[in-house]
Amino acid sequence: MKLLSYLDGEREEWGAVVGDGVAPLSARTGMATLAEFLGSDAFARRADLVAGLRPALPLSGLHFLPVIPQPEKIVCAVRNYMDHHQEVLAAGMQRELSEEPPIFLRVWRSQVGHGQPVVRPRVSGTLDWEGELAVIIGKPGRDISVELAWEHVAGYSIYNDVSVREWQFHAKQIASGKNFEGTGPFGPWMVTADEIEPGRALRLQTRLNGETVQDSHTGHMIFPVPRLIAYASTIFTLMPGDVIATGTPAGVGWSRTPQRFMKPGDVVEVEIESIGTLRNPVVAQD
Repeated sequence: MKLLSYLDGEREEWGAVVGDGVAPLSARTGMATLAEFLGSDAFARRADLVAGLRPALPLSGLHFLPVIPQPEKIVCAVRNYMDHHQEVLAAGMQRELSEEPPIFLRVWRSQVGHGQPVVRPRVSGTLDWEGELAVIIGKPGRDISVELAWEHVAGYSIYNDVSVREWQFHAKQIASGKNFEGTGPFGPWMVTADEIEPGRALRLQTRLNGETVQDSHTGHMIFPVPRLIAYASTIFTLMPGDVIATGTPAGVGWSRTPQRFMKPGDVVEVEIESIGTLRNPVVAQD
């Protein structure tokens, strides 16, 4: 099942993809947000809730919101693909592999939905793409073991962890280059975990103006999903709707010769097998 968040007029809504449209579920479930639904007992009955529903709005022209518009936490993995680690080394940055998953946090205000513009800030010309698999938490937990981690996954989506590169390198902590508003595309929807076998290697491609710039698969992760969940949950309680962006493979613009970055007028797409395609135009900060 595909679940998403969107705007219906001025009202934030969430629902399920039915055919080529969306069926709203907030009134039907009595839950205001998709995150609330993921953490409820009703989530296990989602097939019965959606059975027989007709779409109220077409997907075409829909104003998509980030799948989880205001997650409590967006946990992002750093250098979590071996091919990306190797391209970083080749570009002259000496970074050793970590024994534990390196992570940082994004703020929810940095996010944008499918189809909404990625904003290149006026202070930078180094806006870079990073296509990633997003894992969405359903069952809360602290100190989750690797063996039980899959039980806490509600579903999967796509994240473009867009980076403002020179701001990322202002200090050893990279968060300043990862939290500009309008730089975190997330969507278009989440696919529930029962649709994808745990640990299955999914092809991931990023395209800029139709040209493929990243082409890899999630099997290249250094720290797989259960390890990321176990590590993050040692630090803080993972809550329904929390997002784990699992890192990007090789092919980012910063590591190219010559370097290449996104500019206003570009269109960036991230496609992940069995999930869909996240597409966003690029604009300049007004």
